[in-house]
Amino acid sequence: MPTLLILFGLRFYFYINDHEPIHIHVENGDGEAKFEIQSDIKLLYNRGLKPKDLRLAESIIEENKDNFIRQWEKIFSGNE
Repeated sequence: MPTLLILFGLRFYFYINDHEPIHIHVENGDGEAKFEIQSDIKLLYNRGLKPKDLRLAESIIEENKDNFIRQWEKIFSGNE
């Protein structure tokens, strides 16, 4: 599971066998969420993250979206 960023107690990562659409997983001690980032940022599921952590995660994703997409393309370019 490549970790892309750890910030404010949130870890942003991909699973090594992930699939389209481009998305990112976010976790902390409370749970995990998954956001689609291919076009607009969209919450796909939440399993335990508090609303304030979801808002923080979405803000961090917005700031780092281009980098996360580049990393996705770098990691998965040969796996599709």
